[in-house]
Amino acid sequence: MRYYSTRSRANPANFAAAALTGLAPDGGLFVPEEIPRYSPAVRSSLGTMNFHDIAIETIKPYVDPEIPGAVLGDMIHSAYPFTAPLVEAGGRLVLELFHGPTAAFKDFGARFMARAFSYLRRNEERPLHILVATSGDTGGAVADGFFGIEGISVTVLYPKGRVSPLQERQIAGLGGNISALAVEGSFDDCQALVKVAFADADLQKRHVLSSANSINISRLIPQTVYYAAAAGRAMTGRADPDGEATPRNPVKPGVLGGFSWQAGPLTVCVPSGNFGNLTAGLYAMSMGAPIRGFIAATNINKTVPDYLATGDYQVRPSQATISNAMDVGAPSNFERMAAHWSYPELRRMIQGVPVTDDETRAVIRAVHERWGYYLDPHGAVGWKAVDKEEKPENQTGGPLAVLATAHPAKFAETVEPLTGPVPVPASLKKVMEREPHALTIPADITALKDVL
Repeated sequence: MRYYSTRSRANPANFAAAALTGLAPDGGLFVPEEIPRYSPAVRSSLGTMNFHDIAIETIKPYVDPEIPGAVLGDMIHSAYPFTAPLVEAGGRLVLELFHGPTAAFKDFGARFMARAFSYLRRNEERPLHILVATSGDTGGAVADGFFGIEGISVTVLYPKGRVSPLQERQIAGLGGNISALAVEGSFDDCQALVKVAFADADLQKRHVLSSANSINISRLIPQTVYYAAAAGRAMTGRADPDGEATPRNPVKPGVLGGFSWQAGPLTVCVPSGNFGNLTAGLYAMSMGAPIRGFIAATNINKTVPDYLATGDYQVRPSQATISNAMDVGAPSNFERMAAHWSYPELRRMIQGVPVTDDETRAVIRAVHERWGYYLDPHGAVGWKAVDKEEKPENQTGGPLAVLATAHPAKFAETVEPLTGPVPVPASLKKVMEREPHALTIPADITALKDVL
């Protein structure tokens, strides 16, 4: 597979170069020259294949020939001792993406990326330095995924005071080859610093730099897997049993579950900030996974919903909300979306729905009171977006799933006043014992260069 910049097709790269470079030389994002298609046999078997086999079939065409099939299989089994159960809650399907070690969907991309980078650089002498901007969960997942990986160091930039205390412990509590910088600014400021750093000739001479945000194609591709797996399951008309980390309280028999749906292509509601997750879903749909379309649920940072409504793409400063991982006013992956699909195509595939903080809090409280299920603020944005979109004129028919992108225990200070104590998975209990250590810097490239 060859990869091109979203801004030029002049200098194609293979997977290894695209992944390890992160950002294209002209400042664009790498995209595959074509989105591969599942074979008819795989497409018809998605509902019965196990998660690891779906992952191999999904990722293989993107990394061939740089990562041989046997190596890829070992990577996938090592990266994913967990899966993404599609469970029932409140007459609705929820795709739980928080059963990994940092209890967020970013584990799927970060853990594969760490293993891929380690393999692709197995013969290199110069160390690799990864720069990553985070609005919350990316930093923790990347820190965990790369912690202790020989020959690779990581610097995580996060907006000071705009991540949860638990997220800060995940980002800044490991030490070792992981460094944390608390930036006096927004996530957009952090992201801008990383982009400027990659374009800085002096830094490029002194360091071998790469990224681990969803701007990196090697983090985005693995996220395609759980869409294909969930869509395959939905086509069979079945949900999965609860996983160990499923945040559910015991309730009266019959209140939860027990609903059925007409088997068919899945509609997916994706809580969206930087739009990497939704782009991965679009890849899965284009590969042939049985997906009908998407609801892009945002908080008040609604750059893309406004674009879908008007055709006018206007970047604006991000605004802080309780769904902080989605506080993005200039979503990087929109550039990928626009490179692959036209405005009419995007409008046909995606409905954009913004949700306020008040609506988010009300949904967290209501879903718990009625169904005994805990939502984190991001999943709650998705749940409310479905409520807003489920009007007679908008009914799509067939199964519909909301992505639960992070465990609600990661946002206890927001969720617990609305629901009472949230069950804490074992993975997060260990994190709470860490002491965060971060250096505070202004949102200035000179400050970042001095630290590096």
